[in-house]
Amino acid sequence: MASLHFKGKAFVQNYHLTVPYHELIPVKKKSVTAEVSLHDNLIVQGDNLKALKALLPTYAGKVKCIYIDPPYNTGNEHWRYNDSVNSPMMQEWFEKEVTADDLTRHDKWLCMLMPRLKLLRELLHEDGVLFVSIDDNESHRLRCILDEVFGEECFLGEVCWKTRNTDNRVKTYISRDQEYVFVYARKPGGSLRGRIIDRTAFQNADNDKRGPYVTDPLTGKATRKERPNLHFKIINEKTGDVYDPDPSRGWITDSDGIESLKAQEKIWWPPNPKTGKPRKKRFLFETAERMPVSTFWSDLKGQSGADELDQIMGSRKFSFPKSLEVVSRILDYSADKNAIILDSFAGSGTTAHAVLALNKADGGNRKFILVECEDYADSLTAERVRRVIKGVPKASDEALKKGLGGTFSYFELGQAVDVTRLFDRKKLPAYAELAKYVFFTATGREFDAKKLDEKRWFIGETGEHEVYLLYKPDLAWLKGAALTLEAAQALPKPKGKRRMFFAPTKYLDQDHLDLFKIDFAQLPFEIYRMQG
Repeated sequence: MASLHFKGKAFVQNYHLTVPYHELIPVKKKSVTAEVSLHDNLIVQGDNLKALKALLPTYAGKVKCIYIDPPYNTGNEHWRYNDSVNSPMMQEWFEKEVTADDLTRHDKWLCMLMPRLKLLRELLHEDGVLFVSIDDNESHRLRCILDEVFGEECFLGEVCWKTRNTDNRVKTYISRDQEYVFVYARKPGGSLRGRIIDRTAFQNADNDKRGPYVTDPLTGKATRKERPNLHFKIINEKTGDVYDPDPSRGWITDSDGIESLKAQEKIWWPPNPKTGKPRKKRFLFETAERMPVSTFWSDLKGQSGADELDQIMGSRKFSFPKSLEVVSRILDYSADKNAIILDSFAGSGTTAHAVLALNKADGGNRKFILVECEDYADSLTAERVRRVIKGVPKASDEALKKGLGGTFSYFELGQAVDVTRLFDRKKLPAYAELAKYVFFTATGREFDAKKLDEKRWFIGETGEHEVYLLYKPDLAWLKGAALTLEAAQALPKPKGKRRMFFAPTKYLDQDHLDLFKIDFAQLPFEIYRMQG
């Protein structure tokens, strides 16, 4: 597969692996919930790369739909490259605004996006779908980097949708009235749910015992010369009526196909053979609730987002917010009623609004996770969600006027839990915090704090391993702590699983480790993933 090369790529390809896990600090006063929880709807304020890494222990492999609207890199967005990558060239980029005349702005944008895409992929459910909005500035580069991170075999489609009604013939004399959304599945063979089929047309005029149906044409599209086998007479044996094919179109199937439909009694015969032709019955019970789609949104206009936000906030607070209609269509086509939806470039909070509106409409239990790094994460992103939940008195929509209901928990990024510097830090992480990091790093599974038993060093288990952590946030104690024969003998009797044991050091040889079914990992140097 062809790949895209850009300055800094060698430094960011695996940068997401070096980003330390950060604490997520709950902020009760900014939340709308009785109990702040990581399992609630979430709004996280902080750098989205660090936030995505912090969310991994709880949400890896669980997010059904990801929608992101990253900077389009027009040179007018005032974004800055903020990843502290260990490279002199990239350190020079740090915190400098990316402008239109920056000759490396495309390289910086790709360096920003690549590690985030890799973490987003880890968060996606195996049946999950990623949607990325973009315009002409970076669309071709975006497609290349998505192919590289997700695999070109996971590309589901490129959606083009109308964003404006006004003329915008600037510079090129071509009015750019459209933007794009690239759609990728987590794994090959993934798909969208499709649009809901309108079933109001299903009727049962002749009281067919099989129930309501619609009729589809049997008329084809091939001339007699092109497909002679599709040109023949259809006879209704019950009435003797004969139906000739349209000379320029024929039938949609051959005579064997028609006979098969007759045998199944799936042909609708017109009341007047002189004015109608036979059609195929398609019954309601044979029809899926949703129609699979490859492209959509040709009917959508995206310029309504600003008016929607103005109505909620009372004045213009954000430039070019996405419309509720566009994001709602994304969610409806990809997220079932219990799906988790993530937006790591949350902006004005349209994604959360769309989730709450869909839940209100169909009784769903979808959850949203928003990440926003800018200062307006509280005053705009979260504030919009607060108002949507509680109600907007001046809203034109009745449901929004009364309030859509729901909750969310607000979190801010805390300090890094940097195990590579465990022994020289002034403040060591609490046992539960390090346990959460260790458990996910070792197993790739969600950490359940309720199962933690600090007295016996137990922090959780998977289908293959019991996991133990010998640790106290006490530097003097750590210097003398070790996995000993006595500690191994004190472990509960194995339940057919191996034990994964993290400790500063060990005083057991490999034979004894095997005897007690222990896989040892040294702190702080050898925390590694051991997936079954």
